[in-house]
Amino acid sequence: MNVKIIEREVLNPLAETDNINIEINPIPEKIGTVCLLDNTKPGADIILNSIGENLNIKSSKIKKPAGAPATEEQIQQAIQGDLTILALGDCGSCTTWLILDAIRLERQKKPTIVVCSDVFTPFARELAESYGAIDLKIVEVEHPLAGQTEDVILKKTQPVILQIKKILNQ
Repeated sequence: MNVKIIEREVLNPLAETDNINIEINPIPEKIGTVCLLDNTKPGADIILNSIGENLNIKSSKIKKPAGAPATEEQIQQAIQGDLTILALGDCGSCTTWLILDAIRLERQKKPTIVVCSDVFTPFARELAESYGAIDLKIVEVEHPLAGQTEDVILKKTQPVILQIKKILNQ
């Protein structure tokens, strides 16, 4: 019997970093435009649309794949607004990429708010901290969202809107 051993290098999203602290950008007092970055997870569009409607702020929408980082073009679009809200972190890979995208935006002086399900928020906070973004703004939505009706998702979004309004001092 032959056994073939294959070694692979695997990215640990909680790997040790260079202990760089990322300054989290303050929310501007006046927000003219908010960019809504949708990672196309089920329910993300419903959550972001509801947030946009309830904040009464002009918004632009950007879509990206859930299991991948935003492209440089998408990041450049996202920095055009005064604030970027990213959704939805409700699994390991999509949460990882949302946090890493938010960190990229924060490094470009763009304040962000990330929407994650309450089940994945502890992981999101640990990941952000491991990359030096200790105070990254993460708001929680009740898990699960996949497979839920639009009405259920909208109901679960109401506390998210209140959390965001609190962050924005509205």
